[in-house]
Amino acid sequence: MSLGNAPNLDLIDNVEDADAELVQYLTFMMAEEEYGIEILSVQEIRGWEPMTQIPNTPEYVKGVINLRGTVVPVIDLRLRFQLPKIDYSDITVVVIVKVRIAGSEKIMGIVVDAVSDVYSLEQQAVSGAPHIGDVENKEFIEGLINVNDKMVVLLDLKKVLDI
Repeated sequence: MSLGNAPNLDLIDNVEDADAELVQYLTFMMAEEEYGIEILSVQEIRGWEPMTQIPNTPEYVKGVINLRGTVVPVIDLRLRFQLPKIDYSDITVVVIVKVRIAGSEKIMGIVVDAVSDVYSLEQQAVSGAPHIGDVENKEFIEGLINVNDKMVVLLDLKKVLDI
């Protein structure tokens, strides 16, 4: 199977040497906007591949994959955020993440349009989530960072994955 331009990367080992005062974020594209998640929660990045579908699940649940003997549910972040559905391409990836929710570890995959970059920033560079009123999905926003004169929305993975 060809993964095109989406290589499998094991990122968790690359973070251990990072300066303790810096926070690193993996950024990715969705609907022409850049989003970020803390890189310490990222286990792996995989190219898109068909998955085993699970009946009677929300549309954003794409199915499950077998990750070295572990069954991992995968959600499409576009659909979770009620963004328009698109066809997957060679740059579509599944980011495998691990978070602790309600005292237990959860490993899940999130489908994103494309991986963008990794940014190392001081914690002070993160702005809190703005008050936006009745905007849908605002509970998923952890904060914002300004990188190269563009805003990157940081996601609260615990809330995004609490399904």
